[in-house]
Amino acid sequence: MTYVYNSERTFKDETIDGLVAAYRRYQRRVPGTAAVISNAAPAPGRVSTIVGGGSGHYPSFAGLVGPGFADAAVCGDVFTSPSAEQVHRTIRAVDGGAGVVMLFGNYAGDVMHFGLAADQARAQQGIDARIVLVTDDVASAPPERAADRRGIAGDFFVFRAAASAAHRGDKLDDVERIARHCNDRTFSIGVAFDGLTVPGRDEPLFTVDPATMVLGLGIHGEPGIKTMPRADARSLAGVLVERLLAERPAGASRARILVNGLGRVKYEELFILYLSAAALLHDAGVELTEPEIGEFVTSLDMGGCSITLVWTDDELESLLSAPAATPGYVRPGPVPDLDGEPRPLGATAAAVTQAPPPVDEARLTPDGRTARRVLAAVAERLQELEGELGDLDAVAADGDHGTTMTRGMDAALVAAGRAGPDAAAVLTAAGMAFADAAGGASGALWGSGLTEVADALREAPGGEPRAVTLARGLERARDSVIRLGGSVPGDKTLVDALDPFVTRFAAAATAGNRTAAAWTEAATAATRAAQETAHLRARRELAARLADRSVGTRDPGAVSLAASMEAAAQALRAEQTGSAGSAGSAGSASSAGSASSAGAAGSEGSA
Repeated sequence: MTYVYNSERTFKDETIDGLVAAYRRYQRRVPGTAAVISNAAPAPGRVSTIVGGGSGHYPSFAGLVGPGFADAAVCGDVFTSPSAEQVHRTIRAVDGGAGVVMLFGNYAGDVMHFGLAADQARAQQGIDARIVLVTDDVASAPPERAADRRGIAGDFFVFRAAASAAHRGDKLDDVERIARHCNDRTFSIGVAFDGLTVPGRDEPLFTVDPATMVLGLGIHGEPGIKTMPRADARSLAGVLVERLLAERPAGASRARILVNGLGRVKYEELFILYLSAAALLHDAGVELTEPEIGEFVTSLDMGGCSITLVWTDDELESLLSAPAATPGYVRPGPVPDLDGEPRPLGATAAAVTQAPPPVDEARLTPDGRTARRVLAAVAERLQELEGELGDLDAVAADGDHGTTMTRGMDAALVAAGRAGPDAAAVLTAAGMAFADAAGGASGALWGSGLTEVADALREAPGGEPRAVTLARGLERARDSVIRLGGSVPGDKTLVDALDPFVTRFAAAATAGNRTAAAWTEAATAATRAAQETAHLRARRELAARLADRSVGTRDPGAVSLAASMEAAAQALRAEQTGSAGSAGSAGSASSAGSASSAGAAGSEGSA
């Protein structure tokens, strides 16, 4: 478990602050972000590299930032991708005018947020931002679907090759080419002996019988794919090396090996594993060059380890030997800019601005007040469900859905309290804040959905019934969620609850029902659909890799969506009847920064 921390909500930021305070020689924090930047970056005219992902994997990602290695790292909360806004600000801060290559593991939230940020940087600042996914985990997909594999400890080699190429002055196309080449020749396989516990939780995400070990773990605490009897070091090395040699490229004879500890396996044990693995590889005719043994990509306190092989050529050998100086990895040799003054941030770096003051409810339109109270009711309900949602998510994924949703909705509520005057402005602020605070797939999807509804309200023709406008906005939100997440009904995701909610609401609105009645009817349909997800097999991302485990358990995303819609329905009914004391009214609204809940309107304009 995690022993030393103040709060699970501040864990990421306090980790970054402590890291930067201790290692000012190498890096500093990017203002207004959960990101760090090398003191040697940005270098004018040189390609910059950005790495990133969820926290809990130190020294990846922030610990690998410094002269000679990555130029910046964007950090999400534990096991959660950073938001697109955080990534976009980091791109602007680190850009030296020659383009940016972003490297991260192949996970849905990271792909969404880094992709959105790259699009923003190209469109708004003209920065050529490229993306390279790390896909080294041989347990997560067969060779014919290698592009679907997740990134685990092989991140280290791919990051290192790309960063070294950038530091030697390679052009953007070449840095991207080298990163992809290294990824194509990097393969990893891991094993878990016991689970891990994230800050704030009392139980591990999964456990392993002491007499067994689980092959194919992921760095977010996902359970493995095969349970085997516990083995000694020689036998364990045999299992792992056999899997890696099965992926050996034709004609490859030279490789570098990384023996990685996931958090609780000691260095002495890793040395013993390396000894056996090296002997087996020698017998297979593999020339091992320089080994890396230690903790490179961890998973908090997981009892586990992994072996990575990168099949090298002369170029990769040179790049992987270049000097570097970071908090988590030092390669001896002359490192340019190691002790120089930190370089100024990129010319297009965003200025840090103060949050606007709270907007009193008296200054809001009736629908603006209703929007705030609906958000407050949703936030209250998600707080109640946080533990249950985490437990549902831990069955076949990483157990963070409850904290992700509450963190996102808490931020949305604060932003809503500083926005106005109408519902469109409140929901826009809430959606942007949710995406930024939550990160991960949920952040991108909920953030997009809220802003789509806000846009529909803003563009509504005068005199149109509010329920009809909302139906159009909800349909746009559903389409956006499907487009971003790539999920459809039946995939066992939040779409399984969202689609029937939107369909039923639109039908009720078209039939002339007022908003509160239509919403209540639709929320009932969503709740029923969320319950039915227990019978589905997961077909998307982390849960899909352990699809059989998901059968019999409701999907956490569908459950949180349905519960949120039920809470919103209750708030809408309270508004319609003028029930100021119902869930999500005065007390909760004040936590969003509103000074008063007086003056609630019960007309169709607000409800």
